Amino acid sequence: MAQFRFTVGPWNVHEGNETFGPGHRPTIPFEEKVKKFKEIGMDGVQFHDDDAVPDMNNMTEKAIIDYAKDVKALLDKQGLFAEFVAPRLWFDRRTNDGGYTATSKEDYDFAIWRSLRSVDIAKALGTKKIQLWLAREGTLCAESKNPVKAIQQMRDAFNTILNYDPEIQILIEPKPNEPVDKSYCGTAGHGLAIGAQTVDPSRVGLCIETAHSVLAGLDPSADFAFALAWGKLWGVHLNDQNGIRYDQDKTFGVENLRSAFDQVKVLYENNFGDKGECVGLDVKAMRTQPAEDCYRHIINSKAIFLKLLEKVKKFDYKFQEQCVKERNLEKLEMYVIDLILG
Repeated sequence: MAQFRFTVGPWNVHEGNETFGPGHRPTIPFEEKVKKFKEIGMDGVQFHDDDAVPDMNNMTEKAIIDYAKDVKALLDKQGLFAEFVAPRLWFDRRTNDGGYTATSKEDYDFAIWRSLRSVDIAKALGTKKIQLWLAREGTLCAESKNPVKAIQQMRDAFNTILNYDPEIQILIEPKPNEPVDKSYCGTAGHGLAIGAQTVDPSRVGLCIETAHSVLAGLDPSADFAFALAWGKLWGVHLNDQNGIRYDQDKTFGVENLRSAFDQVKVLYENNFGDKGECVGLDVKAMRTQPAEDCYRHIINSKAIFLKLLEKVKKFDYKFQEQCVKERNLEKLEMYVIDLILG
């Protein structure tokens, strides 16, 4: 059965900035974060391209690769690995209205340049995974783009990435909205559909985030199962979400404990991790969290996962079969609640 490895990104330890106010915690240097990740039990690090190479827009391609190699040495020193690299297209003014679905050729070309540099960075860091959170690939005004052409253009961008390096894998991280109003690739089904239309569908899979499934009105464990059924769940971002609102990235399991149990259960039962897949944590500290304990949300997320894993391992499948045969699902449901509550 699955042996889990845990990863986290440097953006998950932040100053506390949010829409309604500035941050209040000090900035922590990247190297210090990496060292702390190891101390709290992480196995690897998730990267945006500019997490690894901060000033990449002003660097030559060779300089970008050389810088990334230095970061790889830092990871090696701490006994950590890079899980993936994600081009951070949504931060740049040139891709403010989409990168792969940009209406401007210059903006589209920049998005492709950043994406191919992300491939270079990934190779230098020792990973084959390029994660695509398609943050602005949609519209704020529906009539501003031809949606059919924009979606085809997004597929063409994927093809360019796949053709650039024959070993690279693309992990699509779907989200239905925010920061755009309407996303062109909002769910796991959308991600698999567009992946199937690329030049090499075997190299396009999914990273499904708990909160993003909830925002789409879907159950995260069912989304995981959908991707697992086709061998396409290549990563997960575990967190929690209080309803269909803004993306909260709360500590895993703190809002919906039974849902969290089911997420762990479907991963465990289907040997997630046996092919190198990672349990990614994408969690943000509460804004009130004191600086001296600003890794607590990561520590808690892993602890809750492991506590639920022990519950999952005790699940009585014979009792489940009996309840299903009797069609007594109320009995099964109470068994699950008793199991979770201990």
